[in-house]
Amino acid sequence: MFQKVLPYMGEYTKYTKRAAVSVTIAVILSVVPYFLLYQIIAPLTEGESISLGFVLLRVVITALCLSGNAILYVHGLELSHISAYNTLKNLRVALQGKLEKQPLGVIRELGNGRIKKVFTDDIETIEILLAHAIPEGIGNLITPAVVIVAMFFADWKLALLSLCALPIGMLAMGMMFKVGMSRMNAYYAAAAKMNNTIIEYVNGMEVVKVFNRDGESYQRFEHDIHFYRDMTLDWYKVCWPWMALYSSILPCVALFTLPVGGWFVLKGWSTLADFVLVLCMSFSIGAPLIKAMSFAGKFPQLNYKVDELERLLDHPPLKSSDRAFSGKDHNIRFENVHFSYQEDEVIHGIDLDIEEGQMVALVGESGSGKSTLAKLLVHFYDLNDGRITLGGQDITDMRVEDLNNQISFVSQEQFLFNTSLYENIRIGKPNATREEVLQAATLAQCDEFLARFSQGIDTLAGDGGKMLSGGERQRISLARALLKDAPVIVLDEATAFIDPENEEKMNAAISEVIRGKTVLIIAHRLHTVMSADKIVVLDKGVVEAQGTHEELLRCSKVYPRLWAAAERSVNWEVSA
Repeated sequence: MFQKVLPYMGEYTKYTKRAAVSVTIAVILSVVPYFLLYQIIAPLTEGESISLGFVLLRVVITALCLSGNAILYVHGLELSHISAYNTLKNLRVALQGKLEKQPLGVIRELGNGRIKKVFTDDIETIEILLAHAIPEGIGNLITPAVVIVAMFFADWKLALLSLCALPIGMLAMGMMFKVGMSRMNAYYAAAAKMNNTIIEYVNGMEVVKVFNRDGESYQRFEHDIHFYRDMTLDWYKVCWPWMALYSSILPCVALFTLPVGGWFVLKGWSTLADFVLVLCMSFSIGAPLIKAMSFAGKFPQLNYKVDELERLLDHPPLKSSDRAFSGKDHNIRFENVHFSYQEDEVIHGIDLDIEEGQMVALVGESGSGKSTLAKLLVHFYDLNDGRITLGGQDITDMRVEDLNNQISFVSQEQFLFNTSLYENIRIGKPNATREEVLQAATLAQCDEFLARFSQGIDTLAGDGGKMLSGGERQRISLARALLKDAPVIVLDEATAFIDPENEEKMNAAISEVIRGKTVLIIAHRLHTVMSADKIVVLDKGVVEAQGTHEELLRCSKVYPRLWAAAERSVNWEVSA
């Protein structure tokens, strides 16, 4: 199992090795006082006298050994923690790099709760292995092993008695591992489900309150927490008896040595001096064994979590290559594109051409595949069949970074980081000057709402951008797109959260974003795309018709129905 962690330790492997040496020496120093105690007791058992100076010297040596034990043990743990936390950093960075290359479908399938648990809880638990189990486990196992070997040199019969407790303790430990591992998968599945439910419950609190669904939502929340509690208690109940048994017996090396060894001395089969020596040795390794065994129950969990991390990293990444973008223009072509979410195919052999400089609109009923097609273009998912080209180059035949440099994607739900609005806009071009950021904000019609804040563009956005309205968040996202200045723009319901008062400002911002670009726009408001160079009507994952607004009114079966619904919605009003 250590081999799975070692690649992430890198240069900090030497810190772990030094920590193990330091802790081992510390444990040896903790054993020395028992031998000094034997030197004091042994002469007395033979009727000999000892001087006060003889005793005081051993008391001083004992004090030095205990001081050295404390210093070296702390130093060893300091080294192991340096190695552990740097290893956790490397592991998280590696996992983050893998996740960045995963299709969004894989990430959504994992769920926020599970990803959070892996990045924080599961990886953090590996700290126990790196910072404690390895150095302390090695030190507290090597020393008892050496002492047990020394027992055989003193008296092999008494040494065998000292080992009698070990098979019983190991049997109990083996049974604990066996019954514990049989319930491990169910336990972690319950934990992942509970985490996902808690995150969903918190994120959906507003909807729950508005629609008075507290009872139903809380029932699921309560059920999953109780289920996790029950799974945890069931797991502990089957492990606790065996854990108690091995924890009591395994460290008690003198369990058989004391009564049976005393009988051996009475029978003359062992000397009293050897009996005292073996007893002192037995008592000396009790504490190290208890310490070593305290990590024993962690190993099955750690092994499971390392495997879980590796399974998470095993998902095939998005198809890409190391080639740069080499397209001769920015024409976009969908060729016999098929795509499925899980087992359900939602795009059925779509062919579509978008010429450089064109504005093409995708329209259709909800679930027709509009947003999915846009996400396939920006390579959020791999296709099941067919291909998508940009400038004649397959989007899978270039670096993901190069594709991202060619396309700006503005979706209906924009996420803002809890940093300044300035930094949120600068994401579009990390090396942009402040003047460029401010100009992009102005062109995106952000100045009006920025003036409300005392710190202006340097105001914190809040968690998920909660300081702004939906329309304001979308204007920040448009500012990002303006700053990025990519030749291809994808607008997925970019006016979804805009009220009539701000629609004019938003349209002005969009006009700035798409000026001179190749544009793919998805919209439910058909009035906003009437002037598009081409409107593509999607129906249940296929292209039903394409053409200009006037052409579609004549030749499409779906578009006139959508247009009629749009016309009726213009005159909607709320009656008193």
